[in-house]
Amino acid sequence: MSKTIAEINEKIKTGDVVVVTAEEIIDIVEEKGIEQAAREVDVVTTGTFGPMCSSGAYFNIGHSKPRIKLGGGEVYINDIPAYGGFAAVDLYVGATALPKDDPRNKIFPGEFKYGGGHLIQDLVAGKDLRLEAVAYGTDCYPRKKLETLINIKDLNEAVLFNPRNVYQNYNVAVNLSDKPIYTYMGTLKPKLGNANYCSAGQLSPLLNDPYYKTIGLGTKIFLGGGVGYVVWHGTQHNPTVKRKDNGIPQAPAGTLAVLGDLKQMKPEWLAGTSFQGYGATLTVGIGVPIPILNEEICRYTAVKDEDIVTQIVDYSNAYPNCIPGSLGEANYSQLKKGKITIQGKEVPTGNLSSYSKAVEIAESLKDWIGRGDFFLSQPVGYLPSPESGYSFKPLKERPLGDRL
Repeated sequence: MSKTIAEINEKIKTGDVVVVTAEEIIDIVEEKGIEQAAREVDVVTTGTFGPMCSSGAYFNIGHSKPRIKLGGGEVYINDIPAYGGFAAVDLYVGATALPKDDPRNKIFPGEFKYGGGHLIQDLVAGKDLRLEAVAYGTDCYPRKKLETLINIKDLNEAVLFNPRNVYQNYNVAVNLSDKPIYTYMGTLKPKLGNANYCSAGQLSPLLNDPYYKTIGLGTKIFLGGGVGYVVWHGTQHNPTVKRKDNGIPQAPAGTLAVLGDLKQMKPEWLAGTSFQGYGATLTVGIGVPIPILNEEICRYTAVKDEDIVTQIVDYSNAYPNCIPGSLGEANYSQLKKGKITIQGKEVPTGNLSSYSKAVEIAESLKDWIGRGDFFLSQPVGYLPSPESGYSFKPLKERPLGDRL
């Protein structure tokens, strides 16, 4: 049995498409078997809503009178530094950017109340933002100072571009030390006081297509409440990690680079987020449709939380010092029950990713497709797979004297 994306799109057009979420396909496969489920179901929708640091937005503010060249100068929006090195009035704001006067961790642990992620959320919410810029001036761009309010409705283009999102599995973070630590995985209590994880598990996009057989360059997705696309494999994409027999990686693996029109998006799906003692980020909502082209893909989408394992890692010493190994494994069924056992101790768990919001995203994407408002796209290329030999390599540090 096989289908094509073109055939599925024709079903969407005629209203005959069968769409279910990654939760629903599990019961369908158990009841009817893989073969029958693959025949009946055309699309499985996935979803995730969690903090994704490698995110940002670029936009064009338009030319002032007289013109100003922001590239090479200094630009701040709501006191957040914006990168202007592309051209005269193209800017990029990263989700982790902070105001220059933020105390950071000088008063430890820092609060990081407002950063780039919050700025992006305010932009999408239609708020007026204060832009202040100083430039060096040229004959063709003579202006040297600009202070103005900007609003998304007035911008020529406003684009969300996230170089690394939708991690395919991730660590469970714990703290073996005798003091609290503050990390991008949240606050970790001493002596295995808690265990934090961050994944939608059986709803997560790349866990439903572990070998990237349907997700590739040009895949159309739900992004931030609007429509976006996969534009490349994400930074730190690492497909060659160890996998279970079901194809699921046992550690952080694939990632996606995604892009979409911010003017279509909604602030509830792009939420500025603060991590005490660590910094600011952006919590992003993403949903990816998986076309059921054959039985193999259907089998992957029927993965259950208990079939997905991840590594328990000490963030007090092992993680910051790049010490390999783990304290053991846990599956997502165990994690979602609220407690796991580590070194003989029962440890409470917490999820930084919202499973209920992931369900909402998968349901929204299902509704869009069912109504004929969202068609699938045919990827023009695919992500590096385990067979490609591509892997993420750590920094190779060399003393600067090696270049002299």
